[in-house]
Amino acid sequence: MVPQKISFFTLGVSNLEQMKNFYKDVFGWVPQKDNDGIVFFKLNGFIFGLYPIDALAEDAGIPQDQNNGFKGCTFAMNYHSEQQVNKVFAALVGRGATAVKQPEKVVWGGYRGYIADPENNYWELAYNPFLEMDKDGNILSHQ
Repeated sequence: MVPQKISFFTLGVSNLEQMKNFYKDVFGWVPQKDNDGIVFFKLNGFIFGLYPIDALAEDAGIPQDQNNGFKGCTFAMNYHSEQQVNKVFAALVGRGATAVKQPEKVVWGGYRGYIADPENNYWELAYNPFLEMDKDGNILSHQ
């Protein structure tokens, strides 16, 4: 069984600076991380991210010439190891999820793969060595 949790919710945006300022100025939120073209806000036990929509589609492995129903957002479930990512990925695909991108090492030092549900909502299954999580997978901090 896959735990009922969300580690990250990433919103694909057309204008990163404008959206960052909206959440800062209107909501009063303080970015936890703001560099390399992505902005993270730590919320209650998970991270809300803003990322350019084209880059998010590319990260998920969606070809630029088609969006396959991509809605411009992804959810992420983070795990404590690459092995856990592989195990959950295989289990979900075995139960009917669509494998979008097989788990792989990524340039920023983590490991991730993507699956989609029947309505093309994209889930990233990831190991991030820069996250501090409790035993239940709740995010405590992000470096």
